[in-house]
Amino acid sequence: MTETLFYHLERRGLEDVLPGLVEKSLERGWRAVIRTDSSERSDALDNLLWTYDEQSFLAHAQSGDGDAARQPVLITVEEENPNGAQILFCVGGAGPSDWQAGSLSTLARIVMLFHGRDGRMLSAAREAWKQAKAAGHEVTYWKETPSGKFEKQS
Repeated sequence: MTETLFYHLERRGLEDVLPGLVEKSLERGWRAVIRTDSSERSDALDNLLWTYDEQSFLAHAQSGDGDAARQPVLITVEEENPNGAQILFCVGGAGPSDWQAGSLSTLARIVMLFHGRDGRMLSAAREAWKQAKAAGHEVTYWKETPSGKFEKQS
């Protein structure tokens, strides 16, 4: 099954972590889908990926803008993979509705990013962990260290 990584954000926010993870995925030659919980968050991430670094940007589009199949990174609120992504980033509590769906097996990796200081997000991440594990996914938990790096916990 698909490798599924749970990233517990404690010190830095999503806006500080996500661009670097997406960059690393693109360096591997992977396409990415970023699934969000709302159109407002999609809009905010759209702006972030264009402006997070004064020296660069991440080429991307939101679902419905242009030819999705040509996008290296696609932001969406839907459960879709029109750009043939190898990695799915789930933010804001978004995630697969069915961890046993065959479409997940086409992915190399699923990354669940959640804020550790938000009780609702923490509960949702715990439930997603249980569902992913029950569906046979290889799950790992990554916690932010005091230095801001992520270390594998289990």
